[in-house]
Parts: sequence; structure tokens; C-alpha cells
Amino acid sequence: MLRFMPVGDSMTIGSTGEHTWRYRMWEHLRETYGGPFALVGPRETLYDKATDAPVSYEYADPDFPRAHLAGWGEGWLHMAPLIGDAVRSCDADVLLVSLGLIDLGFYTNAEQTAENVHRFVAAARSANPRIRMVVLPVIPNVRATSDAPFATQVTRFNELLAKAVADLDEPRSPLLLASPPPSYDIHLDTYDGTHPNASGEHKIAAAFADAIYQAWDVGEPYAG
Repeated sequence: MLRFMPVGDSMTIGSTGEHTWRYRMWEHLRETYGGPFALVGPRETLYDKATDAPVSYEYADPDFPRAHLAGWGEGWLHMAPLIGDAVRSCDADVLLVSLGLIDLGFYTNAEQTAENVHRFVAAARSANPRIRMVVLPVIPNVRATSDAPFATQVTRFNELLAKAVADLDEPRSPLLLASPPPSYDIHLDTYDGTHPNASGEHKIAAAFADAIYQAWDVGEPYAG
């Protein structure tokens, strides 16, 4: 059994009525991965905008393993202290991580955020020394089109993230940098300039799926 844990912010948890990229990834693996697998994590809900809380189970299609470690407004800063216990309690094998936008937007600069990446990786490995991790660079959102300092921080962090992945990668616990979806367009693939719509969900899932196929021969290239 290969256990995948999606880890992320609002783009990963999703909100009421959405499929989420987690669902798209599950569909892809179900169709292309020959062995048993599961999505795992200590949380299952979507974010409910009406109550401003992660309390919704109203997925567009709830018939899939909904477990995850994602939170609306949570980033590397918030997940680094949680990931060790989550990996340990859920027996995770592979982390699919999409974090950083919220950190840079509200909490930490690029250098501080990169330090939290190091803390996150160390904590995950303390729980499972053979954990595999796939990390997606920050996809700039609509704020980056009008806020030049923020856009600069996103670019700088992605540079530091690539360096961290290269420095921290090791054979026993591979750390992989996914390629940002090349055709991702915030005007076409999001519903508000940040959060993915259906096409955005497919493109984020494809980034993870293609990375694990190319690096580890898990599944097949994403065809959705």
C-alpha cells in the first residue's frame, strides 16, 4: 500500500462544492497505478466560506478518500510543526506539497519561508526516515500582477525552494521539485485569481502526477 498525503493551503483544501486537485489526483492514480494506494491525512473537510471554517463535507463528488493535511490560510509556517505527527499517525509514504503563497503574502519573507521548508523536511523525516516528498513551487496569483515586491518575493522563494530541494534530497528519502504547470493561467484556471477551478485542479494534479512518474515510475503521465 502506497500512502499519499496531500499537504497544502487553500488551493489544496478547497471549498464547498469543489472537486479539488486531490480528487483529480486520486482519479488519475486509480486509473494508472497498478498497486494499492490511499490518500491519507488527519483532516477530511473542505473550507466553508459561509462559516469561515473548515467544516464542509460537500465535495462535488464525495466518493473518494478525502484525507489530507491542508488548511485555508495555512503555509509552511503552520505545517512544519504538524507534519511529523501527521506522517507518523497516518503512516504516510509520499507527501504531495503545495505551500508558500500564504506565507509570503502574510507571514514570512522568502528567506524565512525557506527556513520553514527545512524544518518541515526534517520533521517529516524524523517521523519516517524513508518518506518521499514532491514539492510544487509557488504559482503566482493575481496579487503578483499588481504588487511588485510580492512578485519579487515569490520569485526569490521559488529560487530558494529549488536550492533547498537540491540540498536536502537524499537517496533514502527523495525530495523532488515538481515543474509548475506550464500553461497555468490565473485568468483561465482559477475562479478568483488564486484558487483553481476545474481546469486548474487538473493542471495541479498533472504537475504532481508527471513528477512522480518521471522520477519514480509511479503511474503514468497525466492524461486528464
